[in-house]
Amino acid sequence: MKRILLGVAVALFCTVVSSVAQAQNFPTKPMRLVVPYPPGGVTDILGRELGRFMGDQLGQPVVIDNKPGAGGAIGTAEIAKSAPDGHTFGLGASSTHVLNPMLYKLNYDAVKDFSPIGLAAAVPLVFVVHPSAPVNNLTELVAWIKANPAKANYGSYGNASLSHLTGELFKGITKVDMTHIPYKGSAPLQIDVMGNQVFLGISDMSATPYINGGKLKPLALTAPRRVPAFPNVPTVSETAGLAGFEATGWFALYGPAGIPRPVVERLNGALNAAINSAELKARLAAMGLEPVTGTPEGLAAFQRSENVKWQKVIADAKIKVE
Repeated sequence: MKRILLGVAVALFCTVVSSVAQAQNFPTKPMRLVVPYPPGGVTDILGRELGRFMGDQLGQPVVIDNKPGAGGAIGTAEIAKSAPDGHTFGLGASSTHVLNPMLYKLNYDAVKDFSPIGLAAAVPLVFVVHPSAPVNNLTELVAWIKANPAKANYGSYGNASLSHLTGELFKGITKVDMTHIPYKGSAPLQIDVMGNQVFLGISDMSATPYINGGKLKPLALTAPRRVPAFPNVPTVSETAGLAGFEATGWFALYGPAGIPRPVVERLNGALNAAINSAELKARLAAMGLEPVTGTPEGLAAFQRSENVKWQKVIADAKIKVE
């Protein structure tokens, strides 16, 4: 028995020493950052910025590998099946790691198949109406909906999207009823709100030019805090009865399951250093993104809380995809 215990202790010691040595030498070659969306979009730009800054921190170039398709599922599966040595990691999002797994049959497990590295950025949604709409805040919006149930509708940028789920979360908390009108993207949604074809739009931050141009009136942001781009626009949670309301899209770095802990910590440190740089903060702000830092454990806990919140919304609203 003593020999067995000694053998186990030696094996554990060797494993720890090997992991530490691996982390000290990491990275030993160029790294690959998988972006599960096409070039040119916000996710791609974010990935390239993170890759550039993290490469400087880690002393090896980070090569961006765009793997678009199936709503992000193809690239996300690519991350999961990569070698767990830390040299391949990728961008995950609220859609790829929370919403899609609840709604679609995927070839990856959003929890078991990944090593969380850390949150990178969050992006709020914005409640917008036509400038002539007789409401200027969410309190007035709720009162108007209750007084005009036949006219009350809201548009989202897609069925089962974060925009749609946010509308259902809002309905559930405020006990109002609105007809949901799904659009195929943010652009047609914004056009119909500006054209008075739909009363309320729950849009992403691509609505910013129309808000700044006076073509859309913002009522509230779904972020936990006000954002620098719109310091005078309150958050949903500032409205009476809606304290704690939050519905943000988010981006995070994940690697495949099984990356040694010391390597994950090195990647997390490089990510946080990148996010904390003044230059990258400015770049994120220009894209309407809020920088976020934290630990791998913090990302895992946040993902669990998001699962609980949105699973209930999907079940209560009986949301299904066709």
